[in-house]
Amino acid sequence: MAVTKVSSTNHFTAHKNGLGAAGEPATGRWTPNTDVYSTETGLVIKIELAGMKSDSLEIIVEGQRLRISGVRPDCCRAPHCSFLVMEISYGPFETILDLPPGHDLNRAKAVYVNGFLRIDVPQAQPAQVKPTKVPISEGV
Repeated sequence: MAVTKVSSTNHFTAHKNGLGAAGEPATGRWTPNTDVYSTETGLVIKIELAGMKSDSLEIIVEGQRLRISGVRPDCCRAPHCSFLVMEISYGPFETILDLPPGHDLNRAKAVYVNGFLRIDVPQAQPAQVKPTKVPISEGV
């Protein structure tokens, strides 16, 4: 079983020392820490998103691909501050995961608690193959 992380946009906009004009932090895309593991019932995707609200997150299913995106605001710092260290990423993010076959993304369930987004993806149900009778007609 392999999970492919399609998009890894972990960078800041290129500015000197990672800071923008007048010492402001650079804005750019970032990639949250993500765990993916399997259980007896399916896959669990756990994403670390501290400081966000669930209404600023979006999850889109595209076939066997899961696209998770959102924006983490930087709303708790003082105006006109000068950073000495900046390790927390802010702004938009997007993570795209290609999941292995055998999982039903249409039945996925997500919950956001204490800064972690957890997405449970159940195993796909085997297709029910019902015997069907094929009618035979007389040839002309």
